[in-house]
Amino acid sequence: MAGPTTTPPRWTRLAPGVRVRAGAAWRDAAFGEAWRATWTSRLLVWCSGMAAVWIWGLSSRTEGFDPAGITGGVLFAPAARWDAVWYLEIARNGYDQTPTAAFFPLYPLLVRGLGGSLLAAVAVSTVCFLFALAALHALTRLELGADAARWTVLALAFSPMAFFFSALYGESLFLALSAGAVLAARSDRWAWAGVLGALAASTRSTGVLVLVALVMLGWRRARPAQLAWLALVPLGLVAFPLWLGLTGHDWQAPFDAQAVWFREWGGPLGGVWDGAVAAWAGVRQLASGSSEPLYFPIAGGDPFAIARINIALFAWVPLVAVALVGAARRLPLAYAAYALASLAVPLSYPVAPQPLMSLPRFVLVAFPLWMWLGWLLARHPRARWPALAVSAGLLAACTAQFATWHFVA
Repeated sequence: MAGPTTTPPRWTRLAPGVRVRAGAAWRDAAFGEAWRATWTSRLLVWCSGMAAVWIWGLSSRTEGFDPAGITGGVLFAPAARWDAVWYLEIARNGYDQTPTAAFFPLYPLLVRGLGGSLLAAVAVSTVCFLFALAALHALTRLELGADAARWTVLALAFSPMAFFFSALYGESLFLALSAGAVLAARSDRWAWAGVLGALAASTRSTGVLVLVALVMLGWRRARPAQLAWLALVPLGLVAFPLWLGLTGHDWQAPFDAQAVWFREWGGPLGGVWDGAVAAWAGVRQLASGSSEPLYFPIAGGDPFAIARINIALFAWVPLVAVALVGAARRLPLAYAAYALASLAVPLSYPVAPQPLMSLPRFVLVAFPLWMWLGWLLARHPRARWPALAVSAGLLAACTAQFATWHFVA
């Protein structure tokens, strides 16, 4: 029988013996690379976040968003900000008010199972991040080779918004489950693909879209009985509103709660146009040097801060477009289709005062884009370390903003 290969054909099924032998070696390499990327990047996150609080203190928004002071002191500053308040409230007290229903239950349930403390939440996020990077390494190595796998893990771990992976957010859990589901499908473990996909859909509503990748991967590879496991994925989405209804809550609350954050249907990818309008207004505001007139009056607060945020958010749009094209060219179409579907949701439901709100967080877990970036860095050795250094610098800066209660994404 033929020996293991590092880059099997993208649309072929691995022979069982090859898969088993390669799996053990790849698992060791994947966890080794994932562990190094995890602890080095988290060290940077914690140092920059804590230093920022010591040097600059906290913004005036602290009491407004955390009146009870549940996000802790300096030690947890790089992890417990903004939506972390909601996740902690759910983990400790359950779903007792409408806005909390916007946050799907799996992450706060895990935190609650470990006691509901800040330390428990950080532990859940960080451990999930380790597994997420290991799954992504194995998946990238399978599709693009070992060098691309290494740089994919590093690029993601040190990306500007990667502080969310160890924060009290569901990003690391969702990435571990969604990447793990695709890895299971790519390895012809369809039961695991269905289970992990269902758990991803229980972590955030858009998790059900991993079904796009799973079905496309299985269409030519799996038997009908194997594909039947994928029916578990939408059940993960349905379970939460069903549970709410059975316990006397409003079953529509997870979807209606989006209105609290001013998300409304803007047409297919309508947020791109709205984001461009907001960014252009921001350019005009900054160029004017004055707060009068207001070029984007729908948003309240400091017009210059709003201008900078909208410009920074829109800068992600062309980067995402390039990465989507790259992923479509270098990976099986299932990957790019999933990434596009997962990003189409926030881009079609913009936030009126800040059309592209949270876009960087959606990009953060759109792992096919990072797989393509890892391949690109592997192809250009001279650009690797300079690019990583710039990204790490941006990670430190963004973590400092986040830790001091300044809005980032």
